Amino acid sequence: MTAYPHIKMLIGGEWVADGGDGSMPVANPATEAKLGDCPKVSAEQLDAALAAAEEAFPKWAATPGAERHRILSRAADLLRERAEGIARVMTLEMGKPHAQALGETTNAADLIDFLAEEAKRQGGRLVPVRSPNLLQQRVTQEPIGPAMLFTPWNFPINLPAKKLGGALAAGCSCILKPAETTPASAQMLVECFLDAGVPAGTINLVYGDPAMISQHLITAPATRKVSFTGSTAVGKQLGALAAQHLKRFTAELGGHAPVVIGESADFERTVAACAATKFRNAGQVCVSPTRFLVARGIYDKFVAEFAQRSEKLKVGDASTDDAVEMGPLAHAGRVAAMQDLMGSVGGNEGEIVTGGSAIAGKGYFFQPTIVAGPSAQSRLMTEEPFGPVAGIVPYDDIEDAVQIANSLRYGLAAYAFTASLDESHYLGKALHAGMVAINHFAVGSPETPFGGVGDSGFGSESGVEGYLGYTETKLVTVAKAGA
Repeated sequence: MTAYPHIKMLIGGEWVADGGDGSMPVANPATEAKLGDCPKVSAEQLDAALAAAEEAFPKWAATPGAERHRILSRAADLLRERAEGIARVMTLEMGKPHAQALGETTNAADLIDFLAEEAKRQGGRLVPVRSPNLLQQRVTQEPIGPAMLFTPWNFPINLPAKKLGGALAAGCSCILKPAETTPASAQMLVECFLDAGVPAGTINLVYGDPAMISQHLITAPATRKVSFTGSTAVGKQLGALAAQHLKRFTAELGGHAPVVIGESADFERTVAACAATKFRNAGQVCVSPTRFLVARGIYDKFVAEFAQRSEKLKVGDASTDDAVEMGPLAHAGRVAAMQDLMGSVGGNEGEIVTGGSAIAGKGYFFQPTIVAGPSAQSRLMTEEPFGPVAGIVPYDDIEDAVQIANSLRYGLAAYAFTASLDESHYLGKALHAGMVAINHFAVGSPETPFGGVGDSGFGSESGVEGYLGYTETKLVTVAKAGA
């Protein structure tokens, strides 16, 4: 049995076991058994973390890019070396199957590696001068300052790694506030950075009351950047707070990803990919495919095959069985949300083909669920389920599918499967989302930007954008002396 770590905060280079506002229990969502206690940070401890980040920033910003690269690359190597143990702890905390947890951890190391390379590459640019009296015009990207990083529970290594990698590579100090339900994953990630040589105070790690922490950190004079991943509702609140205090803000929010499936698509490959991806992390993924828009000629066959594959998924406690393909939902509230959504199904709200119920016994389990024929106005087609539920509807014309796909204010990810080159080009341009994938579901890689439009947020992480988001642009223009 994997041992669960003793949870601590990191403030000014010191590990702190006692929260000034007490503690809260951490539980295994597959068994509901208590794993440990997570300290709750106080306002005074937040002030100490802010002071540490503010003090550490000038020294880290002045560290040559090549040295920041060396330290962060070492952190990525340590993350790979420790990946097996970290993945086991992640599965305990949030139920993710072991293979998915291990893949998340090693992929996070690749993210850090890429962002570390940007510390060496981003040297700025020279701009040609217009006047003979000007000697030079150069544009550089300067680290913006202490960054506040807020991450959720569903990807407890990947999401903090994106933010920490970008901020640290750019030369920013930071305070990381991960989810209180997955504190050990974040702690073990931060340990990799510390052990790699990130100076004391450059990274701080706190847990506690999200509303109190976000209000305190965002409004603090030391804060220069805020990066948030989470729900659209909370993102709007934090964005308004950041704007009020003129703090730079990046938001990666909710989604309700459509999948347009053309009649020419490779049927077996497409349905297999859809079934595997829909139920990854029990559907608790911001870019999870949720609205399947299928050409009418293959609709009935697709629904039947998708349902059959869903029924074969092995659901259970992944902390004791590596063969489990889908684990629990995060907490009881997510099960209640799924039950409430299923209560609306019927008539033009669709028909449950398979699943639709919580699984009896300990843990927060819900059946993989397929709903056929919900109207475009139904709850399932307009509200992000964030769970193991898929809605499938037929379409007659590709333009109708695009109209349904683009009918919501969400715009994080969109997908399409087709063997037609014309359809591929059309859909890539017509689908309104920050990320569009054709004939596959991989929208996240270290080299590419990850972000959405509309109610799915703005700004990007990963790729060069994940570095530049923690910088501000500076122009230096030099004229001849006495010109």
